[in-house]
Amino acid sequence: MRPDFQMLDRSKTYLITGSAGFVGFHLSKRLLDLGCTVIGFDNLNDYYDVSLKQARLDILLSASSSFTFVKGDLADKVAVDGLFATYSPSVVVNLAAQAGVRYSIDNPYAYLQSNLVGFLNILEACRHNPVSHLVYASSSSVYGMNDKIPFSTADKVDSPVSLYAATKKSNELMAHCYTHLYGIPSTGLRFFTVYGPYGRPDMAYFSFSKKIMEGEAIKVFNNGDMYRDFTYIDDIVKGMENMLCNPPLENEHGDRYKIYNIGNNKPEKLMYFIETLEQCLGKKAVKEYLPMQMGDVYQTYADVSDLEADFDFKPNTPLSDGLGSFVSWFKEYYTH
Repeated sequence: MRPDFQMLDRSKTYLITGSAGFVGFHLSKRLLDLGCTVIGFDNLNDYYDVSLKQARLDILLSASSSFTFVKGDLADKVAVDGLFATYSPSVVVNLAAQAGVRYSIDNPYAYLQSNLVGFLNILEACRHNPVSHLVYASSSSVYGMNDKIPFSTADKVDSPVSLYAATKKSNELMAHCYTHLYGIPSTGLRFFTVYGPYGRPDMAYFSFSKKIMEGEAIKVFNNGDMYRDFTYIDDIVKGMENMLCNPPLENEHGDRYKIYNIGNNKPEKLMYFIETLEQCLGKKAVKEYLPMQMGDVYQTYADVSDLEADFDFKPNTPLSDGLGSFVSWFKEYYTH
């Protein structure tokens, strides 16, 4: 544990972009439950079911009067600058992005606008409206074609296999530049296959559940020979909660810049994941076996030693428990 570790400061104002998204919703809800002031920013785009985003947002709006929602787009510089000028956030958590590895193959320009132009607008806003900490979402996708496991933040990540991954690596480089030039304390988080209630419908566990319950075949890529470091949403949120009021210490170059992996540190084989999901749903899947899909990687595996050293924390929710919680929510949500 860092000797200077600070507990979450409830007096600060937290800006969370992508607050109607999966991770943004859960983090916002946690901060509101702890009595914090949260400003949510989201464009509610239609990449996936907008009604699910609205359902998350409705929960936040009813959870606390300390939540303020502003609808807007990261790529709109005027909107982002106005957001900072109006609410003067102390801690900024940038989770808004165009998500999805496979979608980036067919819709590349969406990623440039949201993930590059949008992130630049956030950096510029932090430059001109100083903040105590900028936390932003990167991705395990940046490891691309890396063979060494587990994936370490000390590894070179110069071989992305999707445009999505390339934009996330670009975010890390952009943040480093702004930290070095303008002293913005920044922390990048490489998330590893996050799952849980109110998750994203485009993720495998969600789409598999829907197809299994409807009796449709699920597509099993690389004939099931793939591994993923599945990370339950509550572990992600706990890790972020620990970090928000603990910006990086100065590194050897005098920059307050850090990258962390947040993963379960326990890769699961895709076929075991499907078997566990079947058990939770109480129904067997019809499987269609296919070769590896473009943009996919064989395995992900997070080295979380820095996370443990600095915060005495590592994700540890077993897959069976996490999928059980997801399925309970899934069945309730889609039967009402």
